[in-house]
Amino acid sequence: MKIDIHSHILPKEWPDLKKRYGYGGWVQLDHHCKGQAKMMKDGKVFRVIQENCWDPEVRIKEMDLSGVTVQVLSTVPVMFSYWAKPQDTLDLAQILNDDLAATVKKYPKRFIGLGTLPLQAPDLAVKEMHRCVNELGFPGVQIGSHVNEWDLNAPELYDIYAAAEKLNCSLFVHPWDMQIDGRMSKYWFPWLIGMPAETTIAICSMIMGGIFEKFPKLKVCFAHGGGAFPYTVGRISHGFNMRPDLCAVDNKVDPRKYLGSFYTDSLVHDRGALKLLTSVIGEDKVILGTDYPFPLGELEPGKLIDSMDDFDNKLKDKLKAGNALEFLGLSRKQFE
Repeated sequence: MKIDIHSHILPKEWPDLKKRYGYGGWVQLDHHCKGQAKMMKDGKVFRVIQENCWDPEVRIKEMDLSGVTVQVLSTVPVMFSYWAKPQDTLDLAQILNDDLAATVKKYPKRFIGLGTLPLQAPDLAVKEMHRCVNELGFPGVQIGSHVNEWDLNAPELYDIYAAAEKLNCSLFVHPWDMQIDGRMSKYWFPWLIGMPAETTIAICSMIMGGIFEKFPKLKVCFAHGGGAFPYTVGRISHGFNMRPDLCAVDNKVDPRKYLGSFYTDSLVHDRGALKLLTSVIGEDKVILGTDYPFPLGELEPGKLIDSMDDFDNKLKDKLKAGNALEFLGLSRKQFE
């Protein structure tokens, strides 16, 4: 069994958001030719996507070819729209969540949904989280690595974490809104460097901000193998102990204590990195994730895990399925 925790999907179409809300900055799909569409933002092409980004039947065919049993579906992070008026972001989130729920309902043994929330308005986000879990049947939601000027330690987000604990709602943290100008404007740096940096900031914000102390039952998984954190945790811990006046202002606990308290996906593209990741984060805490259907993802799902000669079959099964089920609070029987 292979369960892919990290795959993105969009509706085939949605309303003209500029007309609906009265201002720009939104993404629209331009189906300019059969099997392809342009993601347009204020008249400029953000990304060209193929039909596997919106068509569940196409996805299932590709899943069958690559041996993926289940995809955990979440929106494309550019759709988070935390910058917009809260009521408008809520409206868009509900459009995306309802479409996602319809896909999961149609193919319940192949897809699991993670909702999206208007995090810039925590009261609205908590209400939509309740709807995602209680009405739409999602076991979790995807959240961005920051919310405008708030990092994930922001007290404004505490109510969301409290609700997630109460609802047993898992959080999948995806980097977004990276710096794209200046020195980061070349060589695809926002995606190659900016995304891992965003994820590292998200992890350190939650640790040093005491989120795992305040909300010990919170289940969190960070995308892209936890960014740079697994490799730099020694430096982070050392700095924390050398300069507690700077690092231990909100939480007195050494960051190393939290290893084994959260999950990451397996998307690191390197055998040495995957070995380090499972050693540092924990064999029970790393989950197969591919970033399907985008080119920076693992194009042959599970190939890296299967290539690890020093991983036994029990460990490989944990990484490919068991850990995902544990994170999401689901059982294997549901998908057999």
